[in-house]
Amino acid sequence: MGYAAGVGKTYQMLEEARDLKAHGVDVAIGYFESHGRPDTIAKTEGMELIPRKRIEYRGSAFEEMDTEAILARNPQVCAVDEFPHTNVPGSDRAKRWEDVERLLDAGIDVLTTMNVQHLESLNDQVWYITGVRVRETIPDWVVHQADEVVMIDLTPQALLHRLERGVVYGREKADLAMRNFFRESTLVALRELALRETAHEVEHRTIAEAAPAARHAASAAAAIRERQKILVLITADPETAMAIRRAKRIGDFLGAECFAVAVQRAGDAGAMPEAEREAIERHLNFARNLRIETRVLEGDQTAPVLIDFARRNRITQIFVARPRQRRWRLPLIARDTVQSIVNLAKDMQVVIVSDREPAGRA
Repeated sequence: MGYAAGVGKTYQMLEEARDLKAHGVDVAIGYFESHGRPDTIAKTEGMELIPRKRIEYRGSAFEEMDTEAILARNPQVCAVDEFPHTNVPGSDRAKRWEDVERLLDAGIDVLTTMNVQHLESLNDQVWYITGVRVRETIPDWVVHQADEVVMIDLTPQALLHRLERGVVYGREKADLAMRNFFRESTLVALRELALRETAHEVEHRTIAEAAPAARHAASAAAAIRERQKILVLITADPETAMAIRRAKRIGDFLGAECFAVAVQRAGDAGAMPEAEREAIERHLNFARNLRIETRVLEGDQTAPVLIDFARRNRITQIFVARPRQRRWRLPLIARDTVQSIVNLAKDMQVVIVSDREPAGRA
């Protein structure tokens, strides 16, 4: 894991693959992107590269990782670059991480690469830092199930120097990158984000792997965490996705159980506007993809139904999205719902998640 292109993720992955091969492990390269970098290409010499699969889409030919060919070859370890990649339409699976899951299910160990900004729970923070909305994301649970996460670190100054020397991209692309995503302030913030994520991962794994005596010593802290339960309100508001990410990230940090709850009028689902119904279902599916338990409750008023559910399930924190002020459709009702939740949930912490403009914007 790194924080930007060019820090050395693919190089390190191939270095480890070569080391495994030198120790007698059956290793193959399922996919890698050289980006024209000679040092990276040199690391593939003498390694087995499984040919890519060609897929036709809208009159053009694309190359994707051939998962079936890797399964047929059945190496002990497979190196797969660019874990968050979205496959071209027509592929067997939508995402490369889903292809990797298929390899893992078949008993093939995988070395792979990604940047921290592709973690789903960090999507809003990355947008605020960079002004770029990352579209290729990976659910956090996918990364958490890895046997090992290695942070490939490089100072922003060193990375910018690599860009200037043309090591990462060609001259024209490098100049454009340094004027946009690769500004030093952006790289510093992304690196800090990656280091914090690594520290959290280390803490999580240390607790999980602790000896029984150590776990007993930490039982008081664990008991506190077990009492934490988080609920996020699901509505059609676009800001709901941000509230889901925030709730999931806090839930993971606290080790808390997390619920995503939508409230609709009893027997009135068909009367709901189609666009609103689709938006709510999209947000529920998004929560399910992050492995958050979802519920759809019925009631005439959202706030009392939500708080009743929260009390019955001993919820400690409720996350709701702040309605966008610029929306003209039902803004008063939306604001009243949030205020009613705050008024009724005196014994719980209510977190109102609001949007922010990316750093550096007016």
